[in-house]
Amino acid sequence: MSATAPSRADMRLDVSGTSKVSLTTLVKVEIRKMIDTRAGLWLLIAIAALTAVVAVIFLLNANEADRTFSNMMGIAGTPQGFLLPVLGILLVTQEWGQRTGMVTFALEPNRSRVITAKVIAALAFGFAAVIVAIVVGVLGTVLFGGPDVWAGIGPDDFGKYFLLQGTGVLQGLAFGLLLLNSAAAIVLYYVIPIAFSILTGVWSALRDAQPWIDLGTAQTPLFENGHMTGEQWAQLGTTSLIWVIVPFVLGLWRVMRAEVK
Repeated sequence: MSATAPSRADMRLDVSGTSKVSLTTLVKVEIRKMIDTRAGLWLLIAIAALTAVVAVIFLLNANEADRTFSNMMGIAGTPQGFLLPVLGILLVTQEWGQRTGMVTFALEPNRSRVITAKVIAALAFGFAAVIVAIVVGVLGTVLFGGPDVWAGIGPDDFGKYFLLQGTGVLQGLAFGLLLLNSAAAIVLYYVIPIAFSILTGVWSALRDAQPWIDLGTAQTPLFENGHMTGEQWAQLGTTSLIWVIVPFVLGLWRVMRAEVK
C-alpha cells in the first residue's frame, strides 16, 4: 500500500509558538553590525584617535589658565560631535547600501522595532563617547590642569553635554532614515545646516529669527557653563523639532513603506 502524500497544510512551518526576538537582542545586533563593518569600525577608531590627538595638542599649546576641566572636556568632545552623527547615518543606511535589509526585516518583520534598536544603539555609542571625553577631561585636568580647574562646573553642564551629543546622533539617524543612502546623507547632513546657518547669519531679515530656526545657533548655550534661560530652552526645542524630529518622522514613514531589495 502506497504512503499518503503529505498535504500542503501539513508541510507548513508553524512558528506561532516561537517567541519574538527581544529588543535587547536587536540592540546587541545593531551594535555588533557597527563594530563588524569596515566603515563602522574605522569610524570608531577615528573618533577615539582624534579625541586623543586633539586633547594632546590642546595640552601642549594651551596656557595654564586655559587648562580647565570645562575646556578639556569640550576639546575632547569636538571630534566626537563632528563624527558621531555619521555613525548614526551608517547604522541606518547600511541596511540599504549593503543590501542586508532583506535579512534584517525577514528575521524581524516589525520595522519599527528595528528602528528602535538602532536608536538605542546609536545613543549608546554617543553616550559612551561622552564618557570617554569626560574621562579624558578629568585625566588632563588632574595631571596638567591650571588654577581653578573645576570652577563653574555643575551637574547641569554634564546634562547639556549629553544632550548636545545625543541630539547630533539622532539628527544623523534622521538624515539616514530620510535618504537611505550613506553618501547623500553624510554630504547633506553637513552642507544643509551649514549653508542655512550662513544664510540666516548674513540675511538681515532672518537674523532675529536665527536662534529659533537654526539648530547650531540654538545649541550655543549648551557649550557654555551655567543655567539656560527659558527662552533658550524654547529655542533649542523649536530648532530640534525642525532639524531632528520632523526629518526623523518623515524618514521613519519612508522606511516603513520602502521596498526592500
